Amino acid sequence: MGLINWNVVMVIVMMSLIVVCVNGEDEDGEFEGVGGGAPMVKTEQDSLYFAIQGFVGKEWNGSDLYPDPCGWTPIQGVSCDIFDGFWYVTDMNIGSIHDNSLSCAPNARFTPYLFQLKYLKSLAFINCFSTPPIDFYSGNWAAFSGSLESLEFRSNLGLTGPIPATFGQLEKLQSLVLIENRLSGGLPDNIGNLRHLKRLVLAGNQITGKIGDSYGYLSELLIMDLSRNSLCGSLPLTFGGLTSLLKLDLSQNQLEGSIPSEISSLKNLTLLDLSNNKLSGGLTKSIQEMSSLQELVLSRNPIGGDLMNIEWQNLQGLMVLGLSSTRLTGGVPESVSQMKRLRFLGLSYNNLSGYLTPKLATLPYLSSLYVYGNNLTGELKFPQGFYEKMGRRFGAWNNSNLCLPVGLMPMKFGPFGVKSCQ
Repeated sequence: MGLINWNVVMVIVMMSLIVVCVNGEDEDGEFEGVGGGAPMVKTEQDSLYFAIQGFVGKEWNGSDLYPDPCGWTPIQGVSCDIFDGFWYVTDMNIGSIHDNSLSCAPNARFTPYLFQLKYLKSLAFINCFSTPPIDFYSGNWAAFSGSLESLEFRSNLGLTGPIPATFGQLEKLQSLVLIENRLSGGLPDNIGNLRHLKRLVLAGNQITGKIGDSYGYLSELLIMDLSRNSLCGSLPLTFGGLTSLLKLDLSQNQLEGSIPSEISSLKNLTLLDLSNNKLSGGLTKSIQEMSSLQELVLSRNPIGGDLMNIEWQNLQGLMVLGLSSTRLTGGVPESVSQMKRLRFLGLSYNNLSGYLTPKLATLPYLSSLYVYGNNLTGELKFPQGFYEKMGRRFGAWNNSNLCLPVGLMPMKFGPFGVKSCQ
C-alpha cells in the first residue's frame, strides 16, 4: 500500500510540472508560456519582434507565431536555445536567403532592439539593404562582445560607410564576412585583436588604405579574403604569423612591393592568389618551401625575374600555377614537369625564351597549357596524343620562332597559330 501511495504522489507532482510548463506565466507576466516547452522572457520576445520590424517593416508583428517564436512556430531564419529554462535568440538570418525567408523592406534599418538580444551568436543579412544608402548602425555592436561568433553582410549594395571599429571588440567572433557591399574607408586596426577569428572575408567592397600589421597576429585564421577592393601598400611582414592559414586571396587590389619571404612560414596554405596587383621584385624563393600549396596565382603583376630560381619539384601538391603577364624572362625549367598533380599552367604574355620541354606531356593531369605571347623558339616535340588531348587548351600562338616539325603529324592536331618548321 505504501508503494501505491508513493506512485500516486509522483504522478501528481509530474502533472503539476506539466501544468507549469504549459501555462508558465509568473505573477508579473514576465514570460510567455510555451505549450509543451520552455517559456520566453517577454523582453526578449519584444526585442526580437521590434528588431525584425526594423528590417522587414512594421506590418510584420509575429501574429501568426502564437504561442511563441522559438518552439512550435519558429520564424524562418531565426533559431533559439534554452538558457536557465528560457528561450533566447541565438541565430538571426535576414534577407533573401530562402524562398520563405523574411524579406527586407526598402527602408530596412538597424534599431537598438537588435543589440538587446544578449545570447545572439550568429547574425547575417543577405540582399537586405539596397536603397537608400545606409551606414552601419554604430551604436552598440560592443553589446555582442560576449556572445557573437559569426557576423555576415552579403550583397547589400545600399550598405555604405566604413567598417565600424567596434567590430574589433567582438572578442568571441570566429567569422566576419562582409562581401559585395559598398563599404569604404580603411581596415580597422583592432580587427587584429580578434584572436579567435578563423574566417575574414571582406571581398568586393571599396575598402582603401593599407593592410595593418595587426592582421598578421590572427594566429587562428584559416581564410583571409580581401580581394576586389582598393587596398594599397605592401604586404605586412607580420603575415608570417598566420601559421594556420589555408587560403589567402588579396587579388584585384593595388598592392605594391615584393612578396615577402616570411610567407614561407605558411606551411598549411593551399591557395595563394595575389593576382591583379602591382607587386614586383621577382619571385621569392620562399615559394618553394610552401609544399602544401595547391593553387598559386600571381598573374597580372609586374613581378619580373625568371622561373629558374625556384625548385618547382618541391611543390608536388600544386594543381594551378598562374603566372601570366608577370614580366618573366628566361626559360621554362624542366622542374615544372615534375609537379605531377599540375592541371593548369599559365605562362602567357611574358618574355620567356628558349625551348618548351616535351616532358610537360608526362604530367598525367595537365589539361590546360598557355604559353602564348612569349619569345619561345624551336620545335614543339610533344607526342600527337598530347595535342589531341589538349585541343585548344594548348595555347602557343604569338611565339614567332616556335614551330611544329614538318611531317610529324597532321596540322589539324597542332596548336592554333603555330607554323610548320621550315
